Amino acid sequence: MRRAVIAFVVLAALGAGVYAYFQLTKDHAAAPASTPAPQPSREVIGRSIEGRAIEVYRFPATGDRTTAHLLFVGGIHGGYEWNSVLLAYQLLDHLAANPESVPANIEVTVIPSANPDGVFKVVGKEGRFALLDVPKATQVAGFGRFNAHDVDLNRNFDCKWQPTSMWRGETVSAGKSAFSEPESKALRDFIAAHRPSAAVFFHSQANAVYASECEKGILPATMTLLNTYAKAAGYTAVSVFDAYEVTGDAEGWLASIGIPAITVELSTHDTVEWDKNLAGIKALFTLYSGAR
Repeated sequence: MRRAVIAFVVLAALGAGVYAYFQLTKDHAAAPASTPAPQPSREVIGRSIEGRAIEVYRFPATGDRTTAHLLFVGGIHGGYEWNSVLLAYQLLDHLAANPESVPANIEVTVIPSANPDGVFKVVGKEGRFALLDVPKATQVAGFGRFNAHDVDLNRNFDCKWQPTSMWRGETVSAGKSAFSEPESKALRDFIAAHRPSAAVFFHSQANAVYASECEKGILPATMTLLNTYAKAAGYTAVSVFDAYEVTGDAEGWLASIGIPAITVELSTHDTVEWDKNLAGIKALFTLYSGAR
């Protein structure tokens, strides 16, 4: 009799456990799964002289039709302006975590590091998270600004190109010809293939936003782009850069092919000014989505 009671208790316990297990799995299956935020597509559009990938991250429009394509580029001046790379990566993270912040009719593309060899020269190791601990001692005399051929990539584009150009009163190499460098070729080919509606290049440290121009002057759409971003972000809007002559810059080349572009200059070499720039980016989303 005692053994029968024990067997009954054991069977009852097992039965309860089996019931609880199936009830738990049933409830779990019935619960709606959380929908992950859509992630950008990643593409390697070229490689630097030292073989590092030049990456593009694309957030396609989620609506029925795409009416605008905005391009953001960081790090064309490499590790010397490493914070422009960090800002571009922070933009990537924000868009991935907040996909609803992008209007459905807008495509967004981010090229976070247009001069990865220059970044590596300053950071000393691969990976975006190495940017969080950049030694300030390296931020002198343009260290890491140029590519591995010692060319200033932002003088290597086909807008009034010359073999040498200027930077802060010093002569810098602009390469053997326009687009002689693999990094600038990669940007040229991607932009020519996808024709963004507008482009924003992150730089440091002039604490202003500059319009682009080439032989035909400033595009009307560039002035709208400039004033919209500068007003929302709280930067000074500068239509013409006249501190010294600049030739072969990427933004000027974009102007020459009819694409409005601006240069956003952070205020220092070690700040990202995220809130200011997010406000500027959101203002562009509103502008190019057609919302008012």
